[in-house]
This record gives sequence, structure tokens and C-alpha cells, in this order.
Amino acid sequence: MMSAYHSAVTAADFHAETRTFFAGRTVAVTGGSGFIGSHVVEQLLALGAQPVVCTRQAEPPFLQAIADQIAVRHCDLNNVKETRRAFDGASVVLNLAATVGGLEFNSKHPASIFQQNMQVFFNAIQAASQLNVDRFLVTSSACVYPRHCSIPTAEDEGVRDAPEPTNAGYGWAKRMEEFLAAKYAEEFRLSVSIARPYNAYGPRDNFDPESSHVIPSLIRKAFLAEQGEFPVWGDGSHSRSFLYVDDFARGLLEVAARYPEADPVNVGADEEASIRETAEAIGEIVSDIRGTKTQPAFDSNGLTGQARRRCDTTKMEQLLGYRAQVSLREGLRQTVEWFAANCDKHGIDTRQPLMNRT
Repeated sequence: MMSAYHSAVTAADFHAETRTFFAGRTVAVTGGSGFIGSHVVEQLLALGAQPVVCTRQAEPPFLQAIADQIAVRHCDLNNVKETRRAFDGASVVLNLAATVGGLEFNSKHPASIFQQNMQVFFNAIQAASQLNVDRFLVTSSACVYPRHCSIPTAEDEGVRDAPEPTNAGYGWAKRMEEFLAAKYAEEFRLSVSIARPYNAYGPRDNFDPESSHVIPSLIRKAFLAEQGEFPVWGDGSHSRSFLYVDDFARGLLEVAARYPEADPVNVGADEEASIRETAEAIGEIVSDIRGTKTQPAFDSNGLTGQARRRCDTTKMEQLLGYRAQVSLREGLRQTVEWFAANCDKHGIDTRQPLMNRT
């Protein structure tokens, strides 16, 4: 069983209009049993909503602590009839279901990622429209932006040039989801909101080395470090705007409740961190926990993807008064501590330094 972690976000952290919007509502959440979705579900409970989790998992491990407070509807989102049954009775649909992975996984599977994401989205938005829901949230991604975008990057660059090539399948899928949502709003009068979040990380993230993103990948490598060093692709100069999962989930709910426009809004932190800074911080936190010095070793020939990412938060701040609350350093510590408490799930023993194990 997973070590317990509960979102620190309470109803008081939301705008009064958001609290009013969600109070008492039945809210269907695709992807609600996953990393981001489970935090969204917890925050919906804090807002007084009635979450319906649409999933294929028989007993979602991240939701065990709140199983008696939510409804779980087992369905295959690749089937439009099952999707419609899962949404029945909901007045809001939050579409978080997605197929995505880290840099290497995305580079190797662009067609599969594009097709799988579009298939689920087609079914979700069709079912929501047929059921006349009050609001449908599109969870897009900063992966829609081109490689050579302005820094920080404003929303209007999401349709300029092609998405970053190393995540082309995912980036194009998210662009098409935004387009289709806008056309559903135009043709069928579906009330949609479009959130365009940046790189998420936090407790319950995916630590599978075959498909994980950069922060969980680095954390896992740090715990497996041989001779006190863990490998990092690239020279560490490339950067990202990382967003802690509590802030990510809160941002989605603020956009869904208060900006019912077919117009994307960046959800991110006004903080740009290099991979070098991030890896060094992870090494220091792991060293504190393990009691042995752990530090990154950079490989300048490794795959790195987009050179820089930084979120332009102007629109979100001006429209909704939203700002990320958790600093990168604090978020990393929370994530590393959660991973350390759940290492058995990932086949890692943290009771003694790995470099001394036989």
C-alpha cells in the first residue's frame, strides 16, 4: 500500500467564486486515479464537490484513503458508450486522462501518443456535449509551444510554428484538443475552459525509468547512485518551469470554474530553473535523507529537448489572481520524501546506502 500523502490545499486557498461553483456539484474526472487526477479529486472534496472518478483501475491506490467519499466508475475511455455512462449525472467534466511520458518515451512513440490522446479526447468531449454538461475542462500542455518560442512564453505562441520535435505527438494532440474544444463551443455551445499547464512534479508521480519525466527520473537515479553520483543527460544548462502538483491541480480548478472561454490560459510558476540547479538540489536532499553524499554527473551528449521553458503567468494572474505557492526547493523535498517512503514499490531499498550493498 502507498504511503499516505494528502494535498495541503484547502477550500480557503481558492477564490470564493470557485468555491461556489464546485460546492455540491457532481464532477466527473477522467484520469482521476492518476498522479495529477488524484490531487484534483482531493481538492474537489475540499471544495464540497462530489467527485466521480472514471478509471479502469479496480482499486485506485492513490484514492484508498478517500474511497468512501468518492464514486468510482470503471470504464474504458476508448469506448464512447462507456465514457457517456461514466459521465451520466455529472454537471462538470474535467478531462485529465492522457498518454504521456518523458523525453525518450515521447521521442520513440509520437504516433501512438497522438492517436491515444486524441481517441480518448474525442470520446470525452462528445459524451460531455451529448449530456449537456455545464462545463468541460481541457487539460492542455505547454508542449504545444514551438522550440524557438519567446521566454517567458505567452499563450498566443501556442499556434506558432510546430511543437517542440522531441514531444511532437503529445504537443500536436494538445493543440488539436484545444482546436476541437473551441469548435464544440462554437457549433454545439459547449461551455469549455482550457488550461495549459507546465511541467508537473510531486508525490505520486511516475517513477518508471522507461516513461518518467525529468524530476522523478532524477530522483530515482539519485537513490540508485553508484559511487555517490547519478547521471544527468545534457550539460544542465537547459531549463524548465516546474509546477508542484498541488499548485497544478488548484490551477486547473480555478480555470475550470472561473474562465469558461475557448481560450487557453497558462498554468505555471513564475520560476525558471536549470536542470543543473534542479539535479544539484535533488542530490542535496537525497544526501540529507540517506546520510551519504550524492551528486549529479552531467553527460553533455545526452538527449535534452527544448533549450528553455519559462511560463508567462501574466494572463492567469490578471484574470484569476492565481500564483503558484510552493517553491521548487520545497516541492522537491516533498517529492523526494514521498519517494523515499514508497521505494519498495519501485524495487529500491533505502535502508542502507546503495553503493555499499551487495
